[in-house]
Amino acid sequence: MDEGNWLKRFRRSRRDKWIGGVCGGLEEITTLPSWTWRLIFALLFLCYGVGLIPYILLWIFVPKEGEEKGA
Repeated sequence: MDEGNWLKRFRRSRRDKWIGGVCGGLEEITTLPSWTWRLIFALLFLCYGVGLIPYILLWIFVPKEGEEKGA
């Protein structure tokens, strides 16, 4: 993985999504499957109450697959 380019390639998934496609998009740029990301966000929310905030922020600011940033 090209370290300098991963953030530019990060997009919300249209295929692998339950709510917003954030975890499916994270799967595409990391080695972790999407169910693991879902578990991480759920555990962070249930244990510390903070998993929902980063998920919502990623949902708002990360574009969907096929959308150009700034378009």
